Amino acid sequence: MAKLIQYKFAILFILMTLIMSIIYSCTKAKGELDLTRKGYPQGVAKILINKCSTTGCHNDASKDAAGGISFSSWDKMFEGSRGGAVVVPYRPDLSTLIYYVNSYNEYGTIQLNPKMPLNRSALTRDEVKILYDWILSGAPNADEVVKFSDNANRKKFYVANQGCDLVTVFDAQSMLAMRYVSVGTSPSIEAPHMIKVAPNNKFWCVSYIAGSSFQKYSTTDNSLLGQVNLGFGSWNTFVITKDSEKAYVIDWSNNGKVAIVDLINMTSTIASGFIYPHGSALNKTTDDTLYVTSQLGNFIYKMPVNDFGNTVQISLDANFPNSTSSLDPHEISFSPDGTKYFVSCQKSNEIRVIKTFNDSLLAVIPVGDFPQEMAISPSKNYLFISCMEDMTSFGSTKRGSIHVIDMNTHSVIKKIYSGHQPHGIMVDEQNGRVYVTNRNVTTDGPAPHHASLCYGRNGYVTAIDLNSLQLIPGYKAEVSADPYGYAITH
Repeated sequence: MAKLIQYKFAILFILMTLIMSIIYSCTKAKGELDLTRKGYPQGVAKILINKCSTTGCHNDASKDAAGGISFSSWDKMFEGSRGGAVVVPYRPDLSTLIYYVNSYNEYGTIQLNPKMPLNRSALTRDEVKILYDWILSGAPNADEVVKFSDNANRKKFYVANQGCDLVTVFDAQSMLAMRYVSVGTSPSIEAPHMIKVAPNNKFWCVSYIAGSSFQKYSTTDNSLLGQVNLGFGSWNTFVITKDSEKAYVIDWSNNGKVAIVDLINMTSTIASGFIYPHGSALNKTTDDTLYVTSQLGNFIYKMPVNDFGNTVQISLDANFPNSTSSLDPHEISFSPDGTKYFVSCQKSNEIRVIKTFNDSLLAVIPVGDFPQEMAISPSKNYLFISCMEDMTSFGSTKRGSIHVIDMNTHSVIKKIYSGHQPHGIMVDEQNGRVYVTNRNVTTDGPAPHHASLCYGRNGYVTAIDLNSLQLIPGYKAEVSADPYGYAITH
C-alpha cells in the first residue's frame, strides 16, 4: 500500500514538474515572441523596447510629447519624428537616435542632450555599440530586411547639402530621408551645388562650386558610376540631354566656361569666353540649342551646341546686351510645350517670359526679393518660384517665399511661406506635392534641431500640397548644412 502511495506521489511530482516546465517555457517563448513581433533583432529590441518605448516616453501613446517618435516597433521607428528620420540605414553618424543615446567619444558622433533614456541610467558602451553597429549594417529588421531596399525604382528626391558634401536621398512616398551619400573627391569641402537626375532615370549627376570634378551616381544603389575632372572653376549648373548621353556644365566666373561632358565615356571638352554664365537649359525639341543666363547684366546666351563660336546674346529688356548689373538673370526654364521660356531675374525681382520663336519679351511678372529656382507642374499649369530673400510678402520676421504663377495668364495666384530662405523646389506630380529646400544659412532663421557634422547651420525640407497650395502641416525634415541643389526621379 505504501509503495502504491509513493508511486502515485512520484507520478504526481513528475506531472507537476512537467506542467511547470511547460508554463515556464510558454511564458519565456511568449516574452521572446513579443519582442520578435516588434520587428527588431533581439539584441536591439531589448534596448529600444525595454529602455526607450516605455510609458511616458517613445511609445504609441506618448510619442507626441516625446518628439513625435515611437520605438514601439521597427515599422513605427521608420515613420520618423517631427524632424524627419531618426535612423538612416548605414549612417549612424547621421542618425539622431545615436546622437541622443551616445555618451562615448570613441564613436565620433554628435552627442546631444537631454541624454536618453530620460532620467534613467545612460546606455552602456556595449548597448551603444549594439545600436551603432546595427545602423551601420543598415538597421535591418528581425528578418534582415533593410528599410527602403525592397524597390530600387521607388520615387525619390535628392538634396545636395552644399556645406557638408552630402546628398540626402528621400523616399518620396513617406518623405523620409532613406540614405545619405558622401560625395566629392577631396577631404576639404567641395560644395555640391547642383544635382540632376538623367532623363533615363538611371543615374544622377552632381557639380561642385569649390571642386573640379563632375560625378555620376546610380539611382538604384547610389554607387559612383564615373567622374571627370573639369579643371579649376566654379561649376554651378548643368543640363543633361534627353538621350542621357551628354551634359553641359557651367562655370560661373568672369571668363566663364561651358564643359561638354560625354556621360558614356566620362570625358569633356571646354568652350570659354562667357561673362558670369549661370542658369542653363536646352530647347525642348532637338537639344541643339543651349540657353545660358549671364548673371551679371540684362541678357542670356543662346548657343548652338554644334558651333559655340556662333553664340549670340539675347537682351531681356529694351537695351543692348550689357554686363551692368540690372536684371541679373539667375535661372531659365522652358514651358512644357517649349513655346516660351521663363527667366528668374534676381536683381529686378521679376520673372521675364520670352517667346521661343523669336526670343521676344511676352511678359514681366513681379515676384518677391531674389527669385532663384523654378519648377513646373504640367498638370496644374503652375510655375513655382523660390524667392529666397523675400521679406515683404510675409513680414520682416519671415525671410523667403514661394510664388505660384499661372503660366497661361502670367499672373501670380498664390504666395506661400515654406521656410527660411527657400531655394530648391521640386514638383512631384505622382504624390501631389512640391518639395522645397530651405537653406537657413542666416542666423535670424529657426535654430536647427542639432549641430551639423560640418561648419554651418542645418537647413530643412518642407512640402506644399499641389492641389490646395497649402504647406503640409507637421512636415519639416532637417538635413545637413546649406541644402542647395535638388533633383527628383521621373
